[in-house]
Amino acid sequence: MPKLKTKSGAKKRFSLTSTGKVKGNPAFLSHNLRKRSQKMKRQARGTMILNESDAKIVKQFIPYA
Repeated sequence: MPKLKTKSGAKKRFSLTSTGKVKGNPAFLSHNLRKRSQKMKRQARGTMILNESDAKIVKQFIPYA
């Protein structure tokens, strides 16, 4: 069988934890920040664990992670 290719955009943006959950960065922090509440900006710092329906899609993009 041929090897599967990893989506290069996904390997730059997501990583897997040791338990198999997908870790990524929250969205909406690049511009137009004056519209966003301080609470939203504060909670979007650092990384987050993707929910299971999104993680299933990402795991198809990074088959060997």
